[in-house]
Amino acid sequence: MISLVFPGQGSQKVGMGSDLYNKYEYVKHLFAKADDILGYKISDLILNGPQEKLNQTIYTQPAIYLIGYIICNVLKNETNFFNNKFIYLAGHSLGEYTALTTANSLTFEQGLILLKNRGEAMHSALPTGEGGMLAVLGVEIKEIQKLLNESEGTIKCFLANDNSNGQLILSGRNDQLDKFGLILKEKKFKNIKLPVSAPFHCELMNSATLKMEKIINKQKFNNPIYKVVSNVTAQEYKTNEDINKLLIKQIESPVRWRESVEYMISNGTKTFIEIGPGKVLSGLIKRINKDVKVLNIDTLEDIEDISK
Repeated sequence: MISLVFPGQGSQKVGMGSDLYNKYEYVKHLFAKADDILGYKISDLILNGPQEKLNQTIYTQPAIYLIGYIICNVLKNETNFFNNKFIYLAGHSLGEYTALTTANSLTFEQGLILLKNRGEAMHSALPTGEGGMLAVLGVEIKEIQKLLNESEGTIKCFLANDNSNGQLILSGRNDQLDKFGLILKEKKFKNIKLPVSAPFHCELMNSATLKMEKIINKQKFNNPIYKVVSNVTAQEYKTNEDINKLLIKQIESPVRWRESVEYMISNGTKTFIEIGPGKVLSGLIKRINKDVKVLNIDTLEDIEDISK
C-alpha cells in the first residue's frame, strides 16, 4: 500500500537531475521546454548554479517542480513503476503542484506557469530580508502554540509548518522572530533561523494570495486520477472546486505535513516513496512513524534500483 510524496523548498541543489539529463534525450527536451515556457534558462541554473540564485524562491519553485516531473516521466517511460496502485499523492507546499500534475489534474505547462507566478508573488510580498522563518526543534506543537498565544500582544509570529514530531517552522518579520527566539532560548528550546528570504505560509503573504487568487481561479483542473492530500486540510481534495480554493488558501495557511502523513497512514499507507531531489520528506516521515517503509527516488541509480 504505497503513497507518493513530493518535496518543497529546501530540497534544491545544483546538478539535480543531471544524470537523467545526460542519459535521455527526452529529458533534455523537457529542460528546453521549461526554458521556453519560463522565458529564461532554468536548465542552466539547475545544472550549473550558482546555488545562491537557485535558493531564491522565484527560481526554486519551478526548479523543484521540473525535477519531480522529469523523474516521474522517466519512471513512466523506462519502468513499470506507475502500474502500482497508489493510495495517495501529497506534496509539501510547492510539492502539492507536482502531486497534482502527477495525478493528471494539471498539465506540465500549467504547473510550471503557476509556480513561476507563485514564486514571484511570494518573493514580492515583503521587501527582501524583512521577513523570515525559524525552525523549532524537539518541542511539541501545543507548547509552541501556547507560547505564541501568550506573547501575541507584544510579538507577532505564526506557525507555518507542522513538519513532524518535534520539528515546527515559524514565520514572521525578522525583528519579531528574533524576539521570539529569545523566549525560546529562555525555555531552552532549540531554534535555528532558516536561510529563506520571506515568511512563507502566514498572513504576511496576503498580497501573494490576492495575486494568485486571480490566476488560479482562471485555471481548469481535471479530475485527479489519484487521491491528492491538501496541505490545508490534511485530507484529500473532495471536488475539483476544492483544488482552486485550497491552493489559494495554501499560500497563507500552515502546512499540516505531520497530520497529512498520519492521515495517509491511518488510511492504509505502509510505504512512502519520495520523488524529487533530496530526502527531506523521507526524514520527516521517519520521525512521524518509525513503522512505515520510506524510499526516495532522486537519481538514475534510484530509478534503476526501484525497477529491479
